Amino acid sequence: MQEIPAQRRFVAVDPDDRSISIAQGPMPTAAADELLIKVSAAGLNRADLLQRKGLYPPPEDASPIMGLEVAGEVLAVGSAVSGWQPGDRVCALTHGGGYADYTVAPAGQCLPIPADFSMEEAAALPEALLTVWHNLFQRCRLQAGEKVLIHGGASGIGTLGITLCKALGASVYTTAGSDEKCRALEAMGAQRAVNYKTEDFEAVLEELGLNNRIDVILDIAGGDFIQKNINVAAPEGRIVYIAFIRGARAEVNFGPLLMKRLTLTGSTLRAQTFAQKAVMVEEILERVYPHLENGSVRPVVDRVFPLAEAEQAQDYMASGQHMGKIILRM
Repeated sequence: MQEIPAQRRFVAVDPDDRSISIAQGPMPTAAADELLIKVSAAGLNRADLLQRKGLYPPPEDASPIMGLEVAGEVLAVGSAVSGWQPGDRVCALTHGGGYADYTVAPAGQCLPIPADFSMEEAAALPEALLTVWHNLFQRCRLQAGEKVLIHGGASGIGTLGITLCKALGASVYTTAGSDEKCRALEAMGAQRAVNYKTEDFEAVLEELGLNNRIDVILDIAGGDFIQKNINVAAPEGRIVYIAFIRGARAEVNFGPLLMKRLTLTGSTLRAQTFAQKAVMVEEILERVYPHLENGSVRPVVDRVFPLAEAEQAQDYMASGQHMGKIILRM
């Protein structure tokens, strides 16, 4: 068994200028239902950027350290945990604290690393997997044979969502911010990727004969996309919002909501209970992991930065140049 050190390194945020530095502090201790993880890699998410700015404060019981997903090795297990032991390879959705070389995570939010995945690939899984599964398959009940539109297809959630929806039998359409990204997303399995900077996705779908025929829409954009989503949605269509990058306010004609019997919903992952997230993990292990193991679904890793360059990694994410996940290596 590995010796547990007394100190760990983590990313700290200056409260005055919001700059990032590497600090040292005491090791966390695994509670009865947690794993203590020696972190090899951590995934970046837009929530981290908002938290750094003070716009997305962590829950009172969460770690104040940024970082919502990690991959590494189990160092110790809590007294109430079964099925895990020190030395196991694990990826996890953390309750904060991922930007550190050691962290804890609820056992119900931990997943085994698929056999041939690198630590960097594994760190790209938890947040995107649970977000896609919860919103598209739990909330929107996406079924094989249906048509799904995923906005922000070049994001970590988008790239994983495209391959997962295709693997589970849906036809996928998407939007992205450049022709290069659009062609790459089509190569990954999207039927058609629309460059939202130069094309109107509603007009493109209408040209394809898909107006009023999109069964499920996953949207990170909001703003002017809200009305367009309603317009292209099929009768009994389901639209789920997970962010409002283009704005949370819009003037909308809700008439089609009644005529088409649409469902509009939304969610954030962090606000849900450990029990709810544990159910997501159980369903993912059953429904998604066979596709991860056989290689039909795999996360896209754009770039890997060392922990000391966490600020540069976040700046790169904010620039929107990336496609897939950005990872910190410990």
